[in-house]
This record gives sequence, structure tokens and C-alpha cells, in this order.
Amino acid sequence: MKAKRLRSSLLLALTSLIWGAAFVAQSVGMDYVGPFTFNAARFIVGGIVLIPCIFFLRRVNGRENGQMDQEMKQKRTKMGVIGGVCCGIFLCFAAMLQQIGVSYTSVGKAGFITSLYIIIVPIFGIFIKKKVPFNVWISVAIAVMGMYLLCMTEGLSIGKGDFFVFLCAIGFSFHILVIDYFSPKADGVLISCVQFFTAGIISGIFTLVFERPEWSDIFRAWAPVLYAGVMSCGVGYTLQVVAQKDIEPAIASLIMSLESVFSLIAGWIILGEVLLPKEQFGCVLVFAAIVLAQIPVPKWMVRGKKVLN
Repeated sequence: MKAKRLRSSLLLALTSLIWGAAFVAQSVGMDYVGPFTFNAARFIVGGIVLIPCIFFLRRVNGRENGQMDQEMKQKRTKMGVIGGVCCGIFLCFAAMLQQIGVSYTSVGKAGFITSLYIIIVPIFGIFIKKKVPFNVWISVAIAVMGMYLLCMTEGLSIGKGDFFVFLCAIGFSFHILVIDYFSPKADGVLISCVQFFTAGIISGIFTLVFERPEWSDIFRAWAPVLYAGVMSCGVGYTLQVVAQKDIEPAIASLIMSLESVFSLIAGWIILGEVLLPKEQFGCVLVFAAIVLAQIPVPKWMVRGKKVLN
């Protein structure tokens, strides 16, 4: 079990790296198309990329799980489709709310408020009978301080954009918890593929209503769209679904908060942006929080039927 948890932690860290670098692609993509168009394009690309993966993995798993009866296979397929639709709805609206919020607030404030899902996930977990160990709560507090140093460049005040981004953080929290529920019950790649097509179709409807882009603009944004679609969606979100089978959502959200750290590093390497001393210290705090969350605690420190550790 410890080996599976370590593997999941490493996969989620890789996911955060991919997502962090995707901020560069998203920034460049906005030069050509609107947020709804960009989301629709990348989600559809992500879904298309995963279609051959589903058939390949089914053939491999079919040989390994030859004894699995047809009824069980149908049940897992049905759960994969249902889970993918549910995940896709939350993913789509969380991404939309984030894009809308960013248009009214600064990127730094948006990044910090979005990262609040690392607090919201364990709080929501309490309501579904998942108790949180003491060290995870300490890790969350340290990570929030680190995220503040990483993202905030001005005083914290509540405005229209901040409210939309906070709703986005709630949406991503639900997305993590929904994945936690469905990922052990179905094939992770199928869930991921269905969620992308669901999110892409919904985003496409909003695109037709609010943006009506030209095809030439979409083709001009081919490079960032392909990275965001293939790597951020096709690879990143699929790794998230697969990895969350063997790790609890509170710790998963902490590891995925590395996204902001990697986005700063990607900006430094690719765009030549400079990391301030406070940002460097923020990175250290986030890493320390993730390491602390991995340390097992005695059972007497946690009460409850299910433990997020």
C-alpha cells in the first residue's frame, strides 16, 4: 500500500508539473482566442487523444483480467461513463469560473484564491465521514502561507472577480472529490476521456453563445491548444484520475498545489520572469507542507471511520 501511495504521489507531482507549464500555453493562447473557445478546443483535443488509449488499455487489461465476468465489465464501463460526465461538468464550470474571474482580478490574486481548494477539500471531506489527521491540517496551513507568498502581489480585498475565482476553487474541490469517488470503480482513462468530451461540449455551447470565434484564430493558436489539450488534459488529468485511486483527496490536493510552484518556475525558464525572494520562500513552504502531509501519524491522533492519510 505504501508503494502504491508513493507512486500516486509521484504521478500527482508530475501532473502538477504539466499543469504548471500549461500556464504558459494558456497565456499565449489567450492572444488568439477567448477563454471559452480555448477551453472547448483543448478539452476536445484531450478527449480525442485518449480514444486510442482506451482501446489499447482494454486489450491489455482484457488479457490480464480474463476471468472478469461480462457483467462486471459492463458495470465498470457504465460507472466510467457516469463518472466522466460528472467530472466533466465540474471541470468545465470550474475552468469557466476561473477564466471569468481572471478577467476582473489580478492573476496573482486569482492564483492564490484558486489554491484555496487545498483547504476546501478536507473541510468537505469531513461531511462525507473522512477525518483529517492533525499533520494534514498543519500542512494545509503551511501551504496556504506558501501560496500567499507565491501569488499575492497586493493587498487581499474581495471584488467581483475574486468571488468568481472563489467559486472556481469550490468547483475544483468538488472535482477532486468526485474523482475520489469514481476512480476506484471504473477505468481511469475512460473517465478522463468522457470528462473531456463533456467539458468540451459544454464549453463549445458557451463559445457559440458568447464568442463566435473565427477558425483562422483557432488555427493560429494551434501550439498552445495542442499542449493544453494533449499534455494538460490528455496526460495531466488522466494521471490525476489514475493516481487518486490510491491516495486520499486531502493529500492529493496538497500535492497538486505544486502547480503554482511549477508555473512560476516555467515562467522563469521559458518567459524569463524573475522569482522574488518571498516567492522562493513560498516554494519552500509548499514543498515542506507536502512532505509533512506524507508523514504517518499514530492512530490515536485521528478519530473517525475513514482517515485522510
